[in-house]
Amino acid sequence: MNPKLNSLTPLRPSTSSSRREFLKTSTTATLGGVLAANLVFPQRGFAANADTLKIGLIGCGGRGTGAASQALKADPNTVLTAVGDAFPDACQRAVRALANEAALKERVQVTPETTFSGLNAYQKVIDSGVDVVLLAAPPGFRPEHLKASVAANKHIFCEKPMGTDAPGVRSVLESVASAKAKKLALVAGFCWRYDFARREFFKRVHDGQMGEVRAVYATYLTGPVKPMPAANTRPAGMTDVKWQLRNWYNFTWLSGDGLVEQACHSIDKIAWAMNGALPIKAVGNGGRQIPNNEGNIYDHIDVFYEYENGARAFMAQRQISGCHSDNSDYLMGGLGTGTIRGWDAPIIRAKEAWKYRGDKNDMYQTEHDELFASIRKGEPINDGVWMAHSTLMAIMGRTAAYTGQEITWDQIMNSQEKLVPDNMTWDMSFPITPLPMPGRTKFA
Repeated sequence: MNPKLNSLTPLRPSTSSSRREFLKTSTTATLGGVLAANLVFPQRGFAANADTLKIGLIGCGGRGTGAASQALKADPNTVLTAVGDAFPDACQRAVRALANEAALKERVQVTPETTFSGLNAYQKVIDSGVDVVLLAAPPGFRPEHLKASVAANKHIFCEKPMGTDAPGVRSVLESVASAKAKKLALVAGFCWRYDFARREFFKRVHDGQMGEVRAVYATYLTGPVKPMPAANTRPAGMTDVKWQLRNWYNFTWLSGDGLVEQACHSIDKIAWAMNGALPIKAVGNGGRQIPNNEGNIYDHIDVFYEYENGARAFMAQRQISGCHSDNSDYLMGGLGTGTIRGWDAPIIRAKEAWKYRGDKNDMYQTEHDELFASIRKGEPINDGVWMAHSTLMAIMGRTAAYTGQEITWDQIMNSQEKLVPDNMTWDMSFPITPLPMPGRTKFA
């Protein structure tokens, strides 16, 4: 690290560098790939100096590629020097996409020696001499990658969610505390927290403009993100781990499922509305309406959260094609109501009616703008505690739906269910677990 500097995916894209546009070209290739040595690397023109921040990308899919673009745009004195992914072809696509952005080409300074693939690629990126890491691998790996990044004293952008099981979230909370003690910046990919309109809306909510929040209804109704291919399309000889990683979204241990990986944005806005108060218990319903071949995630979940003060929150999540889509938040308070419909300007209907009419921003870009500004100022942002709690709220809701049981906050915080295996290797036997069955799937 430079010693001078040691100091719910929305349903519509916002800019040409958004996660959705990168997603279209990023993560659908079959196994085989291209070795790092065969990548086409851009010509260098940017001259680094003592204050240049070196960026390393871990997880080269669509979200990671988008985050790298935004990180480079956030600060003109930055360079991307290392990339890492489980698969070499993902590294290739990311480097090519970034180098094709005219404004960034000279600052994409990845070389064959700093292009890493495999299950330990993350550690090689961390050890390559970077100052800032972008963590965008599948969420199941997030706790391990975050722990290693903090241990190595790196500033961090950490994509949501922060894990897929409670042991992982507990590890994240330990890393968060360590990052704070070390004065490392840690910005979460809960992008709505960086939207100007929603910041102003929730400030007014917390200031009491609509009275005490008594109920919240949030929706995340959309289509499937990455449908699971049929089992007979699995290439001959492809191992369990490689097959599941290639189709990571469809497996609970890797993605968390649709509620945890996608609708966590909406759950985070529930947590925001409640000003950080934690639910005391949750019940849920859900299932798999559309067959998903070997995948083991639900395609719809409804969760009911209860708070100590008697407030209630309701979360409706669905990922089924051909259905009504909605990504909205409805708040009911003692003095009025607040509404955020999709990307529309938030409104409050109370004695003092209000509608956001301020500046609009690209929240994905603002995440990185504020991250790098905080590093430069020596006043590092740390989103850690609330980003971990929002993730655990999502896991709590998923667990309630999968088991059919009422789950308390204390239960989920102390859950011993560990989905991600230790000491993973490419060739290990790792059978696909069956789809959960409420009433039969046990809480652990």
